[in-house]
Amino acid sequence: MEADARYTLVGGIVLAVAGMIILFTLWIAGKADDIAYQHYTVYFRNQSMDGLDVDSAVKIRGIKVGAVTGFDFVSEPTEAVRVVVKVSEDAPVREGAEAYVKRNIVTGLATIEITNLTEDGKLLTEVPKGEKYPVITEGSSELDKVASAVTRMAENGALVLDKMNALLSDKNQARLAATLENLQTISEHLANNREAMDRAVQGISDAADEFRFAGASISQAATRAEGSITEVGKNAQTALKEAAQTLERMQKEAQTLSTKLQAISDQGALEFSAMSRDVRTAADSVTAAGQKLSNPKALLLGPGKQQPGPGEKK
Repeated sequence: MEADARYTLVGGIVLAVAGMIILFTLWIAGKADDIAYQHYTVYFRNQSMDGLDVDSAVKIRGIKVGAVTGFDFVSEPTEAVRVVVKVSEDAPVREGAEAYVKRNIVTGLATIEITNLTEDGKLLTEVPKGEKYPVITEGSSELDKVASAVTRMAENGALVLDKMNALLSDKNQARLAATLENLQTISEHLANNREAMDRAVQGISDAADEFRFAGASISQAATRAEGSITEVGKNAQTALKEAAQTLERMQKEAQTLSTKLQAISDQGALEFSAMSRDVRTAADSVTAAGQKLSNPKALLLGPGKQQPGPGEKK
C-alpha cells in the first residue's frame, strides 16, 4: 500500500509539473501573439533562397525583429521569389531600405537581413499599386559583393589570358621574330654608316644654326621696320592734324569772306539804287533843259500867251 501511495504521489507531481509547463507555454505563446507586426514584401531576383524557410529569422543589425511568413514564385514583371516577412512595429524600416539573404557558412541556415540606407528617412508605409504590403528593395550582402568582384576578376583574367594566347600565337611569334631580325639589320646598317650619320647630324645642326641666325636677322629687320612704320604713322597723324586745322581756318575765312561779300552786295545795291535815282533826276533835268533850248524865243522872251509855262495848264 505504501508503494502504491508513493507511485500516486510521484504521478501527481509529474502531472502537475506537466500542466504548469503547458500553461507557461500557452502564456508565452499568448504574449508572443500580443506583439504588433508590420508585414513587408521582398522580391528576390538575384539571390538564392537556399537555407531559407518559413519562420526563418528576419534581422536588423543582427537583432531578430521578425520572421518569414511565406514565399512563392512570381513571373511578372520578371521571374522572382516573393517573400513575405513580418517585422515588429518597434523596429524601424525606412524608405529606401534593402533586404538580402544572409547565410551561415557552417550550418547553412539563412536569415533575411534588412539594412536602412538612411537613418533619418521616413518609415516605409506606402503600399504600391497592386501590392498587399509595402515592398522592400532587394539588396546584396558583402559576401555577394566579394563573390561578384571575384567573379569579375576571374572573367577579366580569362579575357587577359585569351588575349595573351592570341598575342603569342605561332603567326605572331613568327612576325615578332621577323621584326627583331629587321631591327638587327637596321642596327648593323646604322653601325656601318656611322660616319655618314655623324656628318648628316652635323649638317642638320649647322643648318639649324644658320636658320637660327636668319631668324634673328629677320627679327631685327622686323623690329626696325616696325619702328619706321611707327614713325611714318606718327608723321602721317601729325600731317592729318595740320591739314584738319588748315581746313578749319579756311572754312572760317570763307565764312567771313561770304559775310563781307554779302554786306558789300547789300551796300552796293543801296548805292546803285541811289545813283539810279540821281541819274533819273539828272535825266529829267536834261530833258527839261533840252526842251527849253529847243525854243530859244521862249527862253529869251518867256513863254507866249498860248504856250503855258512850266507847271501851267491851258
